[in-house]
Amino acid sequence: MSDAVSKNDVLEPPSSKKIKIDDQNENGRSSDQLELKDFVPVKILNNNTNRKTVCIQGTYRDKSGVALVILEKNAFKEEELDDKGYFSVDTKLRTFFQNDIYGNFECFPRSDLNGVKTTIIYPATEKHIAKFSQQEVHIVLETPELYEKLTLPYIEKEQFNLQWVYNILEGRSEQDRIVHDNKCEKEGFVLLPDLKWDGVSKETLYLLAIVRQRGIKSLRDLNESHLPLLKRVRDEGKKAIYSKYKVAGSQLRIYLHYQPSFYHLHVHFTYLRHEAPGIYAEKSHLLDTVIDNIQMMGSYYQRATLPFTIREMDGIFNVFETNGHVERIKSAPLDK
Repeated sequence: MSDAVSKNDVLEPPSSKKIKIDDQNENGRSSDQLELKDFVPVKILNNNTNRKTVCIQGTYRDKSGVALVILEKNAFKEEELDDKGYFSVDTKLRTFFQNDIYGNFECFPRSDLNGVKTTIIYPATEKHIAKFSQQEVHIVLETPELYEKLTLPYIEKEQFNLQWVYNILEGRSEQDRIVHDNKCEKEGFVLLPDLKWDGVSKETLYLLAIVRQRGIKSLRDLNESHLPLLKRVRDEGKKAIYSKYKVAGSQLRIYLHYQPSFYHLHVHFTYLRHEAPGIYAEKSHLLDTVIDNIQMMGSYYQRATLPFTIREMDGIFNVFETNGHVERIKSAPLDK
């Protein structure tokens, strides 16, 4: 139900072992660090040339279970576009061709500018493999009746484990990454960088607000009683992001996904200049619009027909296909 390389968002490896870069020993790596040199590639699940990301399925030597490695080319940082960065004496060019005023080259800047953002999910489940595989996508128009009959029973049975969320909310993990923490159990939330963001580059700024109140699975559960919570997330989130990253609230895209990639209410904050995964109309709902809809009608999201996308390897696709609401794309027969 999410984009090919997202945790869509990738913040959600549930019970997977996360690789903590900050928890390091004197040799510069954590005691349980997984090494790419021990990874054995088996299959490319998705090679997205537009987003410059690739997801590889494989195994680790001397370990059981499946692993996924997601590699993503980092965005250019504006502070590195100077004579100490890409235009320094250390940068080398290899010429492909030169014709009159036009030249085409391959650039080799110094090594510290060439990092590749790497996400490891181990051990990965079949749900993770489906999530990150390239596949056909369909739009479902979910009425309230379809939600109650098909979607809700499925997500209550099949959703990702949420222990990783509770670890953050209860202070057991990722506390060094938290940007803002409102500890009110009813209206509080934790704001931290999404795993798709390196936490540094303003150009790809992406944070996630995870509410403390449990039992709110998604947009469908929201009503007028949640307005104070939603407004607090919006207002305090904007203030915290401006304080730390100097990005104004008017430069933020603040939205919820439907369907979300995990069923504990969370809100996305991204820089408007960044075309993050999952920002399009079939998935993204601006928080201000959500608040306005609920103010007009408290039960709006219990009554509305909501679109969402499903992919053919998603388990919920089978539910909607069996009940006649989507049709699997069949490959054309080969000519003899």
